[in-house]
Amino acid sequence: MSLEDGLFGIHGKALALRSQRLSLLASNIANASTPGYKARDIDFDAALKEATSTASRSVSKAVDDSMGYRIPLQPSLDGNTVELSTEQTLFAENAVKYRTTLSFLEGRLNTITRALKGE
Repeated sequence: MSLEDGLFGIHGKALALRSQRLSLLASNIANASTPGYKARDIDFDAALKEATSTASRSVSKAVDDSMGYRIPLQPSLDGNTVELSTEQTLFAENAVKYRTTLSFLEGRLNTITRALKGE
């Protein structure tokens, strides 16, 4: 167990995974009108489980192993599988969860800082 894992628990890796997912969802949104583009996403729960299964497991490896293509409800004629409303909803939801995890970590760091100062 690394020092980082002891201080932050799973929250450090969760934040990194949420950041990766935000980038992936943003890429899906940006390519909503690109013919043939296949929307991708991360199974967040599976990635977090894999990233935290051993202390040496990297977040990028967990992301690669848990990434898949989204199956659209209504496929477009040009082969693009991005459904803009779905991607925007998932992006907003993930952004809120990212901010929540970040706030938790900020609180944890503030507590540690105050303890070190003797407050």
